[in-house]
Amino acid sequence: MQLPLSRRLLLASAAGASLPLPALAAGQDSATMGWPSDVPGWDPTLRFAPDAQGIYKMVFDQPLTQSPHLKLIANVVTKWQLAPDGKTLDLELRPDVTFHDGAKMTSEDIRYTFFERVKSGENLDISKSFRTLVGVDTPSPTHAVMHFSQAFPTAPVWLAFLGSFVLPKEYLSKVGAAEFQKKPIGSGPFKLAEYEINARIVLERNDKYWGPKPALRRITIEIIKDPSARVAAIQSGQLDLTVNVPVREAQRLGHIPGLASELDPITRIILLQVRNDRNFSDENVRLAAHHAIDKAALSKAFYGGAAVPLSLPAPPGSPGYVPGFHFAYDPKLAMQLLAKSGYGPKNPIKIGFDTTNGQFPSDYDMARAIAAMWKKVGIEADLKVIEYAQYFELNRGDKLPEATLYSFDNATGDPEIYAGYLLNPHLPFSPWKDPVLGKRVVAQFTVTNEAERIAGWKKIEEDAVNMGACMPLLQSVITLVRKKNLSYTRYGNGWVLGQTFRWT
Repeated sequence: MQLPLSRRLLLASAAGASLPLPALAAGQDSATMGWPSDVPGWDPTLRFAPDAQGIYKMVFDQPLTQSPHLKLIANVVTKWQLAPDGKTLDLELRPDVTFHDGAKMTSEDIRYTFFERVKSGENLDISKSFRTLVGVDTPSPTHAVMHFSQAFPTAPVWLAFLGSFVLPKEYLSKVGAAEFQKKPIGSGPFKLAEYEINARIVLERNDKYWGPKPALRRITIEIIKDPSARVAAIQSGQLDLTVNVPVREAQRLGHIPGLASELDPITRIILLQVRNDRNFSDENVRLAAHHAIDKAALSKAFYGGAAVPLSLPAPPGSPGYVPGFHFAYDPKLAMQLLAKSGYGPKNPIKIGFDTTNGQFPSDYDMARAIAAMWKKVGIEADLKVIEYAQYFELNRGDKLPEATLYSFDNATGDPEIYAGYLLNPHLPFSPWKDPVLGKRVVAQFTVTNEAERIAGWKKIEEDAVNMGACMPLLQSVITLVRKKNLSYTRYGNGWVLGQTFRWT
């Protein structure tokens, strides 16, 4: 059985004490994860939070999902067909899916989740991703047809992405949104058994799950925001698996008997989210800020060289990647650009700069390094630490500073969900509100010809970087430390799913 996290063990381990890992009990059927942030709530359609995606996927089902290599595959929806004009999506559902209360999932639940709740006026983030949905027909319990006001070529992709979890119409309508947050039910492989906000999530296996049953009966998720505390907990044996610890610590922990560590590139990208106003209204200043950053040095210093430097908001191997495009590290050019606008090391321009601390590996340390690079050329950054949850509220409220260090999630790899959502001024995901570039971005969402669609996004990516609207830094990596005899399935987008855990 898993013991509660011990303060003594955490402090001793943090101080460098060598503590033996607890022996694995024979037939153990549970595991404890250390996670850097809590879910924003238990309605997975309400607020988009990328780091909660894997947790939600343990409790709720999505219409479609992805393979470990990110191929779009069936889930509770077995067949899907997007019309040539991109305005109709035909869905066939499994007939044997039940929610945790025993009620069958039907096409009415699809209609309720994606259309009826939004139409009733509920303020859900899913209303942004499916903003063009104008109706859902339900010809039979296993057949649904989505209708869009304009072409929506990435509709199938979104059915496996943020917020797209099927909720039970009958139960949610009966208990209401507030009660659902307290006692949520889905149709996923686990049920929520216990929850203490910002502290602990306990999931119990759903033995009536329609798909492959999890090998483990219980998954406990300890919310540990401090990366050093996660390091201490995995080293002391109080955790079986944890993520997003500093790279050096992951490498060190990998040499401890009984532990294994991994450093895996994923589809997320580390970038600076930037505004087009305040002291970043000057293109010279924005471009200088970008040219002043030595991305290769950041990768080497903080990710052991594993994080690939990026010039565009698209990692290598993704459809939007442009191999020949390069944005140079050039501090001399940065100083020349600043001088054109009257700034330099002796007369620096001041900007706000936000970062998280421990949300992804080495985030705060990297932000400090960037601020130091900027100072050398004539940019003085007021560096502030914000909570992960704060980022979303500040972004929605248009209150982020000139630059914010952030790891942007795109589990799908599609260029629309990189450039499109980073630069669409009408959506709450981007602090960049320029209407000229925004008009091009909005128009590109409706292109249905696949070759033209990808080419269009590539051109937007290049233009956005060249005007300082987007400052990609590195392909993100996930650091993962686990007990050697706990196996799991790796996903190219960084999902860590308890239903794939198995003791060996």
